[in-house]
Amino acid sequence: MLRRAIKQLTTRLYKPLLVKYLSATRLYTYKGIRLVIPPAVFHPGFFFSTRLLLRYIASLPLKNKFFLELGAGSGLIAMYAARQEASVTATDINPVAIHSLEMNARSNRIPLTIIKSDLFTGIPQQAFDIIAINPPYYKKQPQTGAEYAWYCGEQGEYFQQLFGGLHQYIHEQSVVLMVLCDGCDIDMIKEMALNNGFKLNCVFTKGNWVEVNYIFKVEK
Repeated sequence: MLRRAIKQLTTRLYKPLLVKYLSATRLYTYKGIRLVIPPAVFHPGFFFSTRLLLRYIASLPLKNKFFLELGAGSGLIAMYAARQEASVTATDINPVAIHSLEMNARSNRIPLTIIKSDLFTGIPQQAFDIIAINPPYYKKQPQTGAEYAWYCGEQGEYFQQLFGGLHQYIHEQSVVLMVLCDGCDIDMIKEMALNNGFKLNCVFTKGNWVEVNYIFKVEK
C-alpha cells in the first residue's frame, strides 16, 4: 500500500520533469560506452530495467557467444556484450533506434549486426546462445515508433508473437532472459509462454521505492 502511494506521488511529480528532460537528445555513458540517445529511444539511465538486466548478463560467460538483444533501443546491452567478445545482433522496430544504434556502434568502434525487425520477422533464422529482452509490457496499441518500447498491444499481442517465434532462434542450451516489473500483467505473459511450450523461471528480483523488477529465464 505504501509503495503504491509513493509510486503514484512520484509519477505525478517526477514524470512531467522526466518527459521534458527526455524531449531532447541526451548523452549517456556506462563503463566507457558513450551513447547519444534521441527522444524517441528508451533511455537506459532513467529506467531501472535495462541496467538490472545488464548486471545479470554481465555475470554470464559472453566470449564467443552468439548474442541477440531483441528490441535493443539504445543498444547498451548489445554493446556491452560485444565488448566482452560476443558476436552480437541488435534489433529494433523503431527506425530512430536503428539509426541511433548504427551511429553509436560506429562512434564506440563496437562491431554489431543491426537489423530493423518486428521481433523475429527480419532476422535470418539461426540459433543464438543468449537472447536478452527488455520488452514493452503495458497494454495499449502502440501508435508511434517510440511507443513500441512501452506498449505490447491491447491483448498482449507482442508476447504472443515473441513466444510463437522463439523456438526457431534457440537451441537446447540457449539462455533467454527477460525483465518484467510488478506493474505489468505477469500472469498473462506466463500463460502465453505456457501456451507456446515455455515457462518463465524467476532468477532475480530487485525492488526499489517505486517498483519491483524481475528477471525471468524463458525455458522450454
